[in-house]
Amino acid sequence: MGKNDMPVIDPRGPQLVYMVVADHIAGQIADRQLKPGSRLPGELALAAAYGIARMTASRAVRELRERGLVHTVVGKGTFVVEPSADGPDNDE
Repeated sequence: MGKNDMPVIDPRGPQLVYMVVADHIAGQIADRQLKPGSRLPGELALAAAYGIARMTASRAVRELRERGLVHTVVGKGTFVVEPSADGPDNDE
């Protein structure tokens, strides 16, 4: 994750900080900058990269898991998942 494409995070703004971070990472997944199987940086590294608290980074990762974009393997890390055929992009 390059510093040049980081979102503007305003803790006093109307958006939830963890959602800004989750949306940014989700965008990188959608643009295939982060490919299936790619490992996300750890929470401390995410916090440092985005200039946020570790708990905020943790909540952003949880949001990505809830969206089905990543999965976490204890002791290994958090990885981008393969898009599913019945995912949110599939019109039914």
